[in-house]
Amino acid sequence: MRTLLAKIRNTLAPPTSLPVAARMARLSDARGLPAFDPGPAAVVQACTAWLGAAQDHSTSADGGVARDYSLLTGWSSSYPETTGYIIPTMIALAQRAGDEALHQRARHMLDWCVAIQFAEGGFQGGKVDSTPRVPVTFNTGQILLGLAAGVVAYGVVYQDAMHRAARWLRDSQDADGCWRKHPTPFASAGEKAYETHVAWGLFEADRAAPGHGYGAAGLRQVDWALSKQRPNGWFASNCLDNPLLPLTHTIGYALRGLLEAHRFSARADLLDAAVRTGAGIARAVAADGYLAGRLGPDFQPGADYVCLTGSAQNAHCLFLLYQLTGERRFLDAARRLNGFVRRSISVDGPPHARGGVKGSFPVDGDYGTWAYLNWAAKFCIDANLLELELELKREVSDA
Repeated sequence: MRTLLAKIRNTLAPPTSLPVAARMARLSDARGLPAFDPGPAAVVQACTAWLGAAQDHSTSADGGVARDYSLLTGWSSSYPETTGYIIPTMIALAQRAGDEALHQRARHMLDWCVAIQFAEGGFQGGKVDSTPRVPVTFNTGQILLGLAAGVVAYGVVYQDAMHRAARWLRDSQDADGCWRKHPTPFASAGEKAYETHVAWGLFEADRAAPGHGYGAAGLRQVDWALSKQRPNGWFASNCLDNPLLPLTHTIGYALRGLLEAHRFSARADLLDAAVRTGAGIARAVAADGYLAGRLGPDFQPGADYVCLTGSAQNAHCLFLLYQLTGERRFLDAARRLNGFVRRSISVDGPPHARGGVKGSFPVDGDYGTWAYLNWAAKFCIDANLLELELELKREVSDA
């Protein structure tokens, strides 16, 4: 079936008016995934360098990270939302390597986020130059992850910004735990179960500064999101644009927020809910690591491409589930997902692609079409760092 869908896609593909780099990438992907797996360490190094290039080449030149490199238009302006959650990854990389240059990159990202914060505490949706420029719940929660990490790593200089963002989220929440007042203008309207990933920002703020009710607000949202979960673990109201066939990207957001809610509260029911979702995802992962970019209500394939971002996110979540449960099915599926994503990455190609992670495989798939996305690189780093950590623990235990 995959081969048939690929033939249809190639038949309907755009004409040769595409730039040479886009045509070459499409041709390469049409041949199938390369057999070579660079391995976790090489991919972490390459993706880290690519994120640095994205920060340096942002067309807004402001310390944020360019949203993407498009094979059609080149580097973009900075993207506040994803710069926010790239910050904890950059800090972790800096601490792991003792690299002051990476710490400096993280501080530049933090300083930029503080500079663009609205007075009431929220942050805009879209790229920095997108309009309308209005505060958005989801984007604020993602930047809160970075601000909380900045407080823990660098101290009180980022504390005021963190509190203002956390208070704004806490105080704008509806009584049932859902956020409805400040939706993004850049996605379809409606409630979003994947805002468990916003709740995670509140958990981190609560860890950094307990006693303000941030964590309790986060748990209220997660409890609301569970009302959208079906018995098999699939979530309704859980996509940017098509709730009946959610992206693995937003499924990964929902699952990660659920896992972080369990880690924050130690509530067994939250782990049980995460296991149900994780089991559905694990069953959907093919032997070669292929995971369709959208999954229907029975976790059946709903797209003819891979959302590489979602694959990396869900790999990380399944590794976390393995740590929490010891169930080998989660470890095996996570490794397959990571391996697939790694094989799609060039670690020695042209500068714009070296260490970049495409939105889709193939590159003309319907998520992040023709582009290398900054958040895809971030999630790929996170998942591969955790795989390396688990491998090291296994080696130590076997010694």
